[in-house]
Amino acid sequence: MIFQNRVDAGRQLAARLRSLGHEGVVVLGLPRGGVPVADEVARALGAPLDVVVVRKLGVPTRPELAMGAIGEDGVRIINDEIVGLLRIASGQIAQVERRERAELHRRAELFRAGRSRVPVAARTVVIVDDGLATGATARAACLVVRAHGAARVVLAVPVAPLGWEEKLGEAADEYVCLFAPEDFDAVGQFYADFTATSDDEVIECLRRP
Repeated sequence: MIFQNRVDAGRQLAARLRSLGHEGVVVLGLPRGGVPVADEVARALGAPLDVVVVRKLGVPTRPELAMGAIGEDGVRIINDEIVGLLRIASGQIAQVERRERAELHRRAELFRAGRSRVPVAARTVVIVDDGLATGATARAACLVVRAHGAARVVLAVPVAPLGWEEKLGEAADEYVCLFAPEDFDAVGQFYADFTATSDDEVIECLRRP
């Protein structure tokens, strides 16, 4: 399965999620690429759209490989298996975390532009990304919304590797994925157009009624 772009992926994902209805539902996109996908889901469900800002903690020598993730409100996840296998020192983790924490705060302030968060307490929260690889940032996002009192957490993505739910365990109450192939290298291989989403595009999505 190949999605034309993030809008196409969002519309297809929205069709799968229509059974959730709209009452009491909040849709949260993972910036940046998850927001255009989440925008289509929010439109279809008639639900408010917001962001949940998380950052991957990349291995110092291999930034694309996640050794953990951080989220708003001090949420922090460390992959002890990766850290132990690569013998990553605590000082190295702290250095990466400081840099990513600063970027997390910058993005949260930029994207919300002074607006308050959409309340998630006692509501069904649908967390959306454009795809899932390691699951580190998605897990952090789930922890963030649970910390804010979400009644139910649904993690929804267009594409993820086979067995992705097992990696995340009980991070969410429900997992939704349109395509989970065994042959998975990267999220971008399943998009005809995987152009990077800009900050301005994220802000535009969030400003729409």
